[in-house]
Amino acid sequence: MQDPLKLENQVCFALVSAARNIVSIYRPVLEPLGLTHPQYLVMLALWERSPRALGALAAELAMEPATLSPLVKRLEAQGRVDRTRRTDDERVLDIALTDEGRALREAALGVPGQIMARVGVSEEALIALRDGLAPFAGVARSAE
Repeated sequence: MQDPLKLENQVCFALVSAARNIVSIYRPVLEPLGLTHPQYLVMLALWERSPRALGALAAELAMEPATLSPLVKRLEAQGRVDRTRRTDDERVLDIALTDEGRALREAALGVPGQIMARVGVSEEALIALRDGLAPFAGVARSAE
């Protein structure tokens, strides 16, 4: 029987280690695009739907709005997004892609393939891993 309190037997340790390592795997792939890993996540969400309220974007990314706001400001300084207050409710800050932000999507299409090549796993293996992590992330995914 495995020792249930041995560090290497802990799911939490494997997840924390993997999370730290994944950022270092993405860094050299995202660098030519001028994106950090958190900025990449923001852009992924905006490529799906733009504009979006900062609060809604933060909720989808499981981030606090106060954490997301500086990321969005940097993306705005790079010319990739615009931030505008809603005229009907100035408390709501909408984040929208610029033409440059939309164009960046084309360059980012190669990112998943580069990550698979660096890690040495297939698309099917990554999908299985993602789906296997869903209960830990609080996300239910339907079969694709």
